[in-house]
Amino acid sequence: MAETETAPTRAAAPRRTTAEAMAAKQQEISVSEFFAKNRHLLGFDNPRKALLTTVKEAVDNSLDACEEAGILPEIWVHIEPTGEGRYKVGIQDNGPGILKKQIPLIFGKLLYGSKFHRLRQSRGQQGIGISAAGMYGVQTTGKPVKIISKVSVRKPAHYYEIQIDTKRNVPRILNGKGEGVDIPPGEKGAKYIEQHGIEWEDQPHGTRVTIELEAKFVRGRGSVDEYLNQTAIANPHVTLHYHDPDDYLHDYPRSAEKLPPESKEIKPHPYGTESGRLAQMLEESEPMGVSEFLKTKFSRVTPAVARKICEKAEVSSRLAVGKVKREQADKIFRAIQQTKISPPETNCICPIGEELLLKGLHSVVPGEFYTAATRPPAVYRGNPFQVEVGLAYGGSAATQNVTMDLLQDLIEETDTRTVRQFLIHTFNGLGSDAADKIVKAASLKTRQNPSALKPKERQKLFDAMKHVNVAEGQSMEVMRYANRVPLQFQQAACAVTQTILGTNWRGYGLSQSRGSLPKGPVSIMVHIASVWVPFTSESKEAIAAYPEIQKEIRLGLQAVGRKLGMFLRRRLRVKQQTDRREVFLRYLKEVSGAVSTINGANQSELYDQLVKVANKVTADADMKLDDRGRKIAPEEMDLGGSVLIVDPTTHAASINRASSVGEDDEDGGGEEE
Repeated sequence: MAETETAPTRAAAPRRTTAEAMAAKQQEISVSEFFAKNRHLLGFDNPRKALLTTVKEAVDNSLDACEEAGILPEIWVHIEPTGEGRYKVGIQDNGPGILKKQIPLIFGKLLYGSKFHRLRQSRGQQGIGISAAGMYGVQTTGKPVKIISKVSVRKPAHYYEIQIDTKRNVPRILNGKGEGVDIPPGEKGAKYIEQHGIEWEDQPHGTRVTIELEAKFVRGRGSVDEYLNQTAIANPHVTLHYHDPDDYLHDYPRSAEKLPPESKEIKPHPYGTESGRLAQMLEESEPMGVSEFLKTKFSRVTPAVARKICEKAEVSSRLAVGKVKREQADKIFRAIQQTKISPPETNCICPIGEELLLKGLHSVVPGEFYTAATRPPAVYRGNPFQVEVGLAYGGSAATQNVTMDLLQDLIEETDTRTVRQFLIHTFNGLGSDAADKIVKAASLKTRQNPSALKPKERQKLFDAMKHVNVAEGQSMEVMRYANRVPLQFQQAACAVTQTILGTNWRGYGLSQSRGSLPKGPVSIMVHIASVWVPFTSESKEAIAAYPEIQKEIRLGLQAVGRKLGMFLRRRLRVKQQTDRREVFLRYLKEVSGAVSTINGANQSELYDQLVKVANKVTADADMKLDDRGRKIAPEEMDLGGSVLIVDPTTHAASINRASSVGEDDEDGGGEEE
């Protein structure tokens, strides 16, 4: 039978489309729709970060509002679990409140705010944060954002329940038939708030936002607890009340009764303006000459400077801005770069100040030596900025300064579930690794309840706390700030961390391996204040590595490092001379006795003279430093200004004895196992 041939199969012809069909598919993308699909850009890439970002954005807005209104800030933070993997976050302030018509736009529209176009220091910049947090909450739980705001004790409060329409980037008001609800002042309003379960701390004015979201609550690094701790350091004028998910209340009282100086808004500096932006400004300007345009639209441009720019650009100073061609605009831009112009004014930024840095560090970070340095203002891309550095060096850990009676009291007061949690949360600055060392040395089980410990087990715990060196292997703790806001993620990508790693800390008395952070009980904070902080992403978690910024950070680190080195060297000398004196005193009795036997001298008188000589030779053993790091008589020793030296055993921040809500109990929340 003959074999039949089959024709080879042809590949299917590619499907073709037309330009008209492709054009029909094109559509505008709403900014809120974009960020809803790319929420990781804003810091909502996992439930843990989402909780922190939500608290951070709301607290930042509250601080900005209070300071702008001239009110000493008081802020309430309440986190409450509502279900498996869900939390309700409420943040309230005592600020000026928000006008009714503005509330839906601020909380229900992305890229809406008052800070983007002005050049002055503020925590917020883009008008995204709090509305993005609300959008995340709606996406993950379907629950609306709840806002109540009051501008005066005599005026009604405004209450809204809002969702964002991500397709159009506009707010959808769900209550009050789409208009919100006005709550009358006085007793009638208080009854309405109570009847409808609206969360509100009774204040004459302020704003509260409540968001329910999918989240994960943890303690330790990158947590809400750490963020609020660090916020209290950089903002000593703030009072914080923190009600955590374990139902405990932490209070951070203010240590400064004065608001920081108000930063002033400035015009852009010519050096920070790019060619295309300059051309756009010329097009959008009202009618005027080029010289007048340069003087009125930019800072630091005097009539003489404007004239020089026009001459170098070969453009008439009287040429109308509307007639300036693109080539001429480019010549003006190049002329600006070639003309010497004074740096921008610095009253637009407000540093914390060395005195308040010391107060903030001392009130929160346990230690014995504190120092701070504020660098002079500098400029990057025409934007003024200022760098501040604070350093805390801890002596012995809080666990080594506790008496047995105090330990008994702390154990009786605590409501923590395990010994490990008790150690971590009771003794500030004690990490999980150090707690594990103590538990292991005491031969206790990690999950043992501290209240159930027997007397012998309590004694073992006390002995372990006294003798375990928890500072061994401890690395420097780095706290990064931008405009008084703590930065807690993307540490490795930040210019602050990179500069700290590139600094030689061995010269300042700390041990350090190549390319790593130094070892020891030391904490360092770096604060950058600027009208426009160059973050590496929209989530504002790391600062870009501009050479000008890194140079100022490096100089600030060197300033505090020198003072730390002087302190450690002098403390080492005291210890060496003390050890030397002990050796002398150990043998002087025998020496005086032998000499007396040989030559018949009075042994008692000879011994007293030898002791005087030993004390004189080892005089540095008696060296005492005052609270500013200066040697107390007989010889003055100056560590310079901005230094604080304290007794670490009496540090108020060493032990956390926060009260339980409704009880006079110690805070029992601890790090989860």
